[in-house]
Amino acid sequence: MTMFISFGSISFTVLFISGLISYVLSNKHFLLMLISLEVMVLSMYMILFFYFIQFNFESFVNMIYLTLSVSEGALGLSILVNLIRTHGMDMVLVFDSLW
Repeated sequence: MTMFISFGSISFTVLFISGLISYVLSNKHFLLMLISLEVMVLSMYMILFFYFIQFNFESFVNMIYLTLSVSEGALGLSILVNLIRTHGMDMVLVFDSLW
């Protein structure tokens, strides 16, 4: 059985890899790291969506994944708000006590 790889799955795989590279390279600001994580989560959601559509599986797992990703995003934003309130900035280097 040959697998059919669509243009959508390839483009969302490239989007996931670019989000991963952006996450690795943007380690100075917490907000940029959160945005990179959200790009990776949304691209994984779309890859799962195309996979379930292609093989006619039930997409209830996508709803659970989307619910968990939204709660993860809300938790990240609440940590960011608390961080800015206590330290005044979102620089990751502020938390390193060795400097």
